[in-house]
Amino acid sequence: MGVAYLVITNNGKVPDALVAASTPVAANVEFHQTTFADGMARMRPLPEIVIAPGQSVKIEPGGIHLMLVDLKSALVSGKPVPLTLEFRVAGRITVDLGVEAHDAPAAAKTPQRDQ
Repeated sequence: MGVAYLVITNNGKVPDALVAASTPVAANVEFHQTTFADGMARMRPLPEIVIAPGQSVKIEPGGIHLMLVDLKSALVSGKPVPLTLEFRVAGRITVDLGVEAHDAPAAAKTPQRDQ
């Protein structure tokens, strides 16, 4: 299992939604949101991630994140991983994700892609 974090910005004039994602390093990419209630973290699947016009959505720890399910091989720190994002309006956009160790702090250079 792996997890992807990034920031998605909608520079368009209409709402858009991330409706699917894929990567050659995993069998599936799922959208999840972590919430905290009564001292417990709960993770629930999301069917899509909506981005309002002129707004950004942070895909980050403790919130919305992308799960890379059934990795085909181990991720290697420092070796970029391609991730194709499919938007309802903007279509497909491929980004390269930086790979960090599980205990590494969030990098200021997290890939960011404007749609």
